[in-house]
Amino acid sequence: MERHIDINHFNYELADERIAKFPLENRSSSKLLVYDNGSIAEERFSSIADNLPAGATLVFNNTRVVRARIVMHKASGARIEVFCLEPHNPADYERAFAMRSESEWSCIVGNLKKWKEGEVGIDFEYRGEPHTLRAEITERGTREHIVKFRWSADCSFGELLEQLGRIPIPPYLNRESEEIDNTRYQTVYARYEGSVAAPTAGLHFTPELIDQMRGRGFSFEEVTLHVGAGTFLPVKSEDAAEHPMHTEHFTVTLSTVEHLLANCRSIVAVGTTSVRTLESLTALAWRIHTTGTPDVERVVGQWELYDIPAEFKGEDVLTTLKCYMQREGLDQLKAATQIMITPLGYRFRIVRYIVTNFHQPKSTLLLLVSAYVGEDWRRIYNYALEHDFRFLSYGDSSLLKVEREL
Repeated sequence: MERHIDINHFNYELADERIAKFPLENRSSSKLLVYDNGSIAEERFSSIADNLPAGATLVFNNTRVVRARIVMHKASGARIEVFCLEPHNPADYERAFAMRSESEWSCIVGNLKKWKEGEVGIDFEYRGEPHTLRAEITERGTREHIVKFRWSADCSFGELLEQLGRIPIPPYLNRESEEIDNTRYQTVYARYEGSVAAPTAGLHFTPELIDQMRGRGFSFEEVTLHVGAGTFLPVKSEDAAEHPMHTEHFTVTLSTVEHLLANCRSIVAVGTTSVRTLESLTALAWRIHTTGTPDVERVVGQWELYDIPAEFKGEDVLTTLKCYMQREGLDQLKAATQIMITPLGYRFRIVRYIVTNFHQPKSTLLLLVSAYVGEDWRRIYNYALEHDFRFLSYGDSSLLKVEREL
């Protein structure tokens, strides 16, 4: 099937002053635009519970942003910035962070022209003793490179990043990371390290707000999707359907699948990363339905979900996954996805409502919003621009509600 998306149709004027460069003092005091089946209203994020169905289930992405930027130097003094994207050897995040003495990562390198060969390094102290972290490029690519790190201190690579690394705030903020970013560019429920960008829709939640919502009968479930740097890649092709989606790794537990099945009519995805995770489950379930296995070693393809029959609905997806995991004695499923959600006939199976910030023009995330609300995305963004909403990662939020058969 031929697919074409004119990315210029998803453009709008975003002045630099509309981009929130820093977070508000209180997370939940941000604005909330509520889109409810065509109507638009303005609220405070702290009142989000008043705009959701009683007893709804909110799904958080509990990934934690890694201090993935390390500034190192050559012996000549040249400054080299190494941005760790994902582990290469070992490829598993948990094992990679636990490695001692050496670890290989896929990285973006700043000032690469100054690093033709040899090692770069950074000196540090560990338990009162002087040490050096050294790095060399073992494999060069076009955008990403394999970098091997070596160090003498008796500590893990995760501990090294915590001590030497910097939070990789989005490039469109046009500033260096500051102390405030260490806490505010993390959600309050962040648990599992692996992201180079925060699931920013969740930045508005506070422990107090979550507790209040629990007290009113709302429930919360968690998935894990480690956000890659590809989330910031612009769509360069005029035809967005030609844009190659990045791969992101995700995990879902049996208990979450069971709870979602019991509440499948009122699932609220907090952030586009939660949307991508939940909707990717459809591909795994359809594989089980047709072949008997989710084949988790195979990445969920960019267009794979578009070929799944409409009759295979959300309840079927979650039932299939639940039965498979129970039968196989699995507590969790780990997989990876390249899913691209666009207005080209995408059918939502799991997600009922979406909480999300305001995204960049001509971005894949704006395509996702359009797939959910249709052409009303432009009304929503015009309203936000005209009513002084703050945009992008540290900006204000929206609650999108469209009633449709799932």
